[in-house]
Amino acid sequence: MRALLILPLLFINLAHAATPLRIENLQRCGNLLDSREQRFCITAHGLDDTPLQVQLNNVSVPYQRDGQHLVLQLRTDQVASAPVYLQQGSRSSNGVWLSMAGSHVVAARPDEVAKNMDGLTTYVDLVSVIIEERFDGLEQANALARKYGAEVVGAIAPLNTYQLRLPVTNLTERDAMVLRIGSEVAVDAVVIEESGAEKEEAAAPAQKPSPDQDEWAANRFLDAVNYYQRRIPSQAAPITPVPIKVGVIERNVDFDAPDFASYLGRCPNGKARTCLYGRDAGKPDNHGSTVAGVLAAQWSNGGNSGLLRGLDGASQGFDVIVERGSDAGITANVAASVNLVQDGVRVLNWSWGLHRVGARNVDGDEIDSLVRSGLAMGGYEELLEEFFLWLRAKHPEVVVVNSAGNGASFSGTDEYRLPSSFVTDQLLVVGGHQRSEEQGLAVDDPHYVEKRASSNIDRRVDITASACAHASTALEGEVGDVHCGTSYATPMVAGVVAAMLSLNPSLTPEQLRMLLRRSAMTIGGNYDFEPMDADDLTAPILPSERDYQLDNVDVGRSARLDMQKALELAVESRDRRR
Repeated sequence: MRALLILPLLFINLAHAATPLRIENLQRCGNLLDSREQRFCITAHGLDDTPLQVQLNNVSVPYQRDGQHLVLQLRTDQVASAPVYLQQGSRSSNGVWLSMAGSHVVAARPDEVAKNMDGLTTYVDLVSVIIEERFDGLEQANALARKYGAEVVGAIAPLNTYQLRLPVTNLTERDAMVLRIGSEVAVDAVVIEESGAEKEEAAAPAQKPSPDQDEWAANRFLDAVNYYQRRIPSQAAPITPVPIKVGVIERNVDFDAPDFASYLGRCPNGKARTCLYGRDAGKPDNHGSTVAGVLAAQWSNGGNSGLLRGLDGASQGFDVIVERGSDAGITANVAASVNLVQDGVRVLNWSWGLHRVGARNVDGDEIDSLVRSGLAMGGYEELLEEFFLWLRAKHPEVVVVNSAGNGASFSGTDEYRLPSSFVTDQLLVVGGHQRSEEQGLAVDDPHYVEKRASSNIDRRVDITASACAHASTALEGEVGDVHCGTSYATPMVAGVVAAMLSLNPSLTPEQLRMLLRRSAMTIGGNYDFEPMDADDLTAPILPSERDYQLDNVDVGRSARLDMQKALELAVESRDRRR
């Protein structure tokens, strides 16, 4: 009889252990303008009735619970930004970065959007106003709200930007009110939101390259990992690296995938290692998982190998923070970026970007994906300009690594593309390449790779990197589908930049760009600075980037990432500093 009683309890425990505990969403809620006390709403999966602990920076914090929903009430002067995770018995959730920095904007609900004249989905009653820097932003936003019957519902205070909910019911009323608000003396610009997340480039199966070792070998990926692992503990001249935070502006990561399962619960736990924080996704082959996998996928049977995870044991650890705040488009991307920078992130990975309606590719055909209206692009341009001005003034050590785009177009003019068209030392722009069909070539041969046909080009692109990666899978031992695009070339560069900073944290964004291009291999032909058919893949390599050798064979060619050589130059830069 006793055995019969134990049997059901055993099945209950097994079912309990098989149910994953995950944080699917974490956002600011309540009064977003309250800077003294902040409320955070968590949506979880797998919570049961056993005792629950909410761990913030490995300390239990009080919470309110309603089913699978939790609410945290935190005082800004008592709590610092840190990862939060859930613990129930032996089960631990994924960690999500909880930022106390305070910037947050609200996403529109399905009934709060409409189609504009360009056929694009746009927010009806939510806009953001950028207040002139000589004015108190919150005071002016409240004054505008009173004058126009609006409500202030969100803020990016460091950029003097505030989100308003307008008393309008259609786009005609919205546009009329936007014109009136935009003419106010205190208003620099009004941001209209039309955004969705950038999706990976679709590739026809017959044309897919095989992202085996040849793909990442084109950037000396494994050579770089091997060099870092050997050079750091070298007995002759050991290096003490520093921990680095990397921000990845993406929605979520699937922590059920073998690539990321080791990141559940407390991280690090006992010794320095790479940690990954992010909301949990419902499937392993999403955009965020593939981007994050280039940086942090566990080296195991999951199928992928993350660069920074490969440096564990030699590095002092990397925090890879996947964060977007809310689904409020480009404005949310900027808000999350501001928070992450204030939380100490040195490298921001922006695997996203937009083309203006009417933009044309290199063949003269109109681009039909990831386009936004001129009205929206004008607001985005002003908002991004404010971000980079703030970055230069307050955080000159931070570097943003941005994808060049997959429109087979030009990355360097704001008439075509944002944000890659901005010219600032703190923005690195990455194009994409793939393995060429030519065999028997040395890795450093310019024809070892070729440009992805869809990759954006021109002299604003700083460097190219491998554009193809395997998506994560739900089961160990499976090989994921191939995802290609500049979205996946970007974390290749962001990862090596983070590794360089761990070796020499005094490197400035300008110096990082210089070292990446000095170390670069080449791609494409030698055009003597006058390429035919506007076929500059990147800014051409200059004699100054080759020890002022005017006759160097690399001069005039486009630049391709060499991860090992970049790390070597970062080490050499330490010696020069001494």
